[in-house]
Amino acid sequence: MTATATRPARPEDALPGGAALPVADPAATRRAALRLVRRDGRAVALMLTLNALAAGAGLAGPWLLGRIVDTVRSGGGVHTVDRLALVILACGVAQLLLARYARYVGHRFGERTVARVRVQYVERALALPAAVVERAGTGDLTARGTADVTSVARALRDAVPEVCVAAAQALFLLGAVVVLDPLLGLCGLGVFSGVFAVRWYLRRAHGAYLAEGAATSALAELLAATAAGARTVEALGLQERRTAASEQAVERCRRTRTRTLFLRSVLLPAVDVAYVVPVVAVLLAGGALHGRGGISLGVVITAALYLRQLSDPLATVLFWAEQLQSSGAAFARVEGLGRAPRTRTAPAAPAALLPHPAAESSPTVPADDRIEVTAVHYAYGAGGPGPAADRDVLHGVDLTVRPGERLAVVGPSGAGKSTLGRLLAGIDAPRHGSVTVGGVPVAALDPAALRRQVVLVTQEHHVFLGTLRDNLQIAAPDAGDAALGAALAAVGAEWAAELPAGLDTELGAGGRRLGGSQSQQLALARVVLADPHTVILDEATALLDPRTARHTERALAAVLTGRTVIAIAHRLHTAHDADRVAVMEEGRLTELGTHDDLVAANGAYAGLWRSWHG
Repeated sequence: MTATATRPARPEDALPGGAALPVADPAATRRAALRLVRRDGRAVALMLTLNALAAGAGLAGPWLLGRIVDTVRSGGGVHTVDRLALVILACGVAQLLLARYARYVGHRFGERTVARVRVQYVERALALPAAVVERAGTGDLTARGTADVTSVARALRDAVPEVCVAAAQALFLLGAVVVLDPLLGLCGLGVFSGVFAVRWYLRRAHGAYLAEGAATSALAELLAATAAGARTVEALGLQERRTAASEQAVERCRRTRTRTLFLRSVLLPAVDVAYVVPVVAVLLAGGALHGRGGISLGVVITAALYLRQLSDPLATVLFWAEQLQSSGAAFARVEGLGRAPRTRTAPAAPAALLPHPAAESSPTVPADDRIEVTAVHYAYGAGGPGPAADRDVLHGVDLTVRPGERLAVVGPSGAGKSTLGRLLAGIDAPRHGSVTVGGVPVAALDPAALRRQVVLVTQEHHVFLGTLRDNLQIAAPDAGDAALGAALAAVGAEWAAELPAGLDTELGAGGRRLGGSQSQQLALARVVLADPHTVILDEATALLDPRTARHTERALAAVLTGRTVIAIAHRLHTAHDADRVAVMEEGRLTELGTHDDLVAANGAYAGLWRSWHG
């Protein structure tokens, strides 16, 4: 709706356990995969049936070829051979059509399922509290939503249909060899000599691919942070430090990728050898049995062809097994988002989506708009690792904000002003004490109710791709052009009237790029449209020049008459215009009163006022 604080993640802000975001355990991942399958059970059943029929049709060719060999050896005529050859052709065409339709059904299943995965991922990402997203870092969230979801999509769209076809073919081929001759079938089981290599691979692959995904996320986070702060890096001469950090992240990616490549380099040669062993065994054993008159030459040839054909489906299974291991690790990371802390009530998901864990019951509706801060202590990353995890940045803060009051929060940098603003906005919850609105804890309100009560606007902002109208209607979807224009006028955004297409002007990449002050005015216009009862302005006009900032603040005050406004500011003219001023020092509320009273008291605020006036 409006801009919220997006400070860089700090080490002490990491989620418990040191992981950026949770990763689902294997059991939870399997349950989620089974839910996906059950959601489209008919398509899966049809796919398996078609694969079985295609595999059965594929058995006819080698068996009929063996019959042809025996027919020729026994002096059969050309007419019989031609008839059998036509049957082979018909069975081949039937196998082709059945396999093609099976893949078609499988691909449709994969596309529908991956659409559910993508939509659910977005729902879960939007349900994450802002504090969780900030502390986890956008790199991990982005990597899961792009590379990991793409890997899952590839597995569902391509791997699952191919593996089903190949598995059905392999089972039918082995069964056919056993039916031809049990002894030759026993020789054919030599193909499972590769199972030992597969077991060795599977025990190591899941962890290796998880490590690779984590390294990729860390690299994405680092590159995103470096690109976003490129001017700061250049201004402070941090190029060598950022380059060194990037090289370390790239090296971690290289090591994890090399590990997975090593696992494949052991698996694939061992499997290639396993393909040859049963064919050689059948030819040797079959030749001996044929020499003694135990079986016909046609049976030996048929069994050898079956086992030779077996290499293709097994190769397909093993090829996709490697992809499925990678995709399984990716799915564990995607599914792990559902284990992250969430807002009290997540957005309602369509019935087609996978179920979230049961949501808690709706909290009590606030009795009024009175905000009470009682004995609040807060520490960033409380309960997490690191020496700063339990160090309070707020110490026993008590504050009451009356409905309709204009309160200014001032103090030196690092005094805890923005942290207090985050608690008042419900982005974070206090470690001890309470922050309530109308008697209800602010952090316990569901997102919709919270944003009707409190909106936080910071000096950081975001312009979404789309038109100016789209950007404004995020806050009020039903607002008409007159209301949108009035909101822009209220914050002094005269530039909007000069846009070539007015409200239909495209913003962002490929369209009109707004400057920092214009983007900030756009964020403030959203506040006017949202019309919450309480607005928290955390340096919300910092990017505007002083004169424009003063004009915008007074215009906002006029528009928000009757609303509670809490302004966190370094420009003390904001405090001068406020009903009351709260002074923060070293995480404590040290003074509270009107501007005139605090100046007369000759305390910390009076010193700030004199310093600000030179």
